[in-house]
Amino acid sequence: MISPALAHTLIPVIAAISILLMLVRPRNIAEVYWVGTGAALLVLLRLVPLSLAGRAVLEGGDVYLFLVGMMLLSELAREHGVFEWVASAAVRGAHGSSTRLFTLIYGIGTLVTIFMSNDATAVVLTPAILAAVRKARVQPLPCLFACALVANAASFVLPISNPANLVVFHGGDMPSLGPWLLWFGVPSLLSIAATYVVLRLRFRRDLATSIEEQPDTISLRPAGKLVLFGLAAMVAVLLAASALHKDLGLPTCLAALVVTAAVSIRARSNPLRLARAISWDTLILVAALFILVDAVRSVGALALTEHWLRSAQTLGAPIAALVVGFAVAVGNNLLNNLPLGLIAGATLQSAQVHGLLAHAVLIGVDLGPNLSVTGSLATILWLLALRKEKLDVSFWNFLKVGVLAMPVALLCALGGSMLVEALTSSR
Repeated sequence: MISPALAHTLIPVIAAISILLMLVRPRNIAEVYWVGTGAALLVLLRLVPLSLAGRAVLEGGDVYLFLVGMMLLSELAREHGVFEWVASAAVRGAHGSSTRLFTLIYGIGTLVTIFMSNDATAVVLTPAILAAVRKARVQPLPCLFACALVANAASFVLPISNPANLVVFHGGDMPSLGPWLLWFGVPSLLSIAATYVVLRLRFRRDLATSIEEQPDTISLRPAGKLVLFGLAAMVAVLLAASALHKDLGLPTCLAALVVTAAVSIRARSNPLRLARAISWDTLILVAALFILVDAVRSVGALALTEHWLRSAQTLGAPIAALVVGFAVAVGNNLLNNLPLGLIAGATLQSAQVHGLLAHAVLIGVDLGPNLSVTGSLATILWLLALRKEKLDVSFWNFLKVGVLAMPVALLCALGGSMLVEALTSSR
């Protein structure tokens, strides 16, 4: 039997090593195996009671349902050519201008992120954009970075824009749609605009070239049109659920299943094939992270993050928001935004922190991954998708762009959050 004193040491150590191995990925072993092994080890060594592990897994129910629904819809849109159609239309709409093409793709990425989550933009839209720009013989990097960075820059426009939003507020503190738009509307618009400007300036030489060839016109098939209609209906359902302050996971999953059934009947295809496209590893990864973070919280290890948060409060609201926002943003790239989002959410709950400081935490969690490829799972998957297409973006090449884009966007977003806070508190 392991003594309580030793358990208090082993739990944080096992959790930290598991997350570190998740980031490093020795021998290219997938992230889920490292985190899953860490969670299993805690249970097998009886450092965490099975009942506590089960409760921790159940806490993430809303997140799992949301992820399943969004992954299902993303695959449905990919299978029926929606993303290829959009990418082709962007190239034709650019009328030979690389700058106009970049702007169109950035706008498309913004809309996909807002209404389908950042994972859809980083993982599903990116390959379609790459195929289209290659056919047009355009330098692909500006458009690909537009997909990667807007996937985070626009990820807090709505609660559904990023699974990390549900992770941070997984304890039931998710604001309803009205307050969310009030608090994050202006900061997210500033984040989107600032990221666009930085990317335009960073890639100005590449964007000065003309588009050499126009791709073939791609028509959207009837099943693809039905997918678009279904996506619009699903967004309406989710906005209504958010406005009514309801959990978003179950409505997302149910809406996705209804749309999948309708499209499969229309296209006379087997919907079970789509189940293989769902990243079940990601769901297991998130569940294991819930176990690790709850275990760490059970031994009081989050007292340190609570202490830091309370210390920041003594600096005054504006300075505290800047310090916390930048600390969380940089921390994403050391821990990845999923575990950090869980830790941040647990810390906010324990410390009972709300208002500007809580908003700064969420903005930092969502925007921080734009600094480096280790910041979020979506960015890592974006990089892997490019490598499958024989296009490699190194850690340093991404960092050269991220070190410019992320701090500027974060500063603008936090400034917008402070402005909103000042205006609402003065009423």
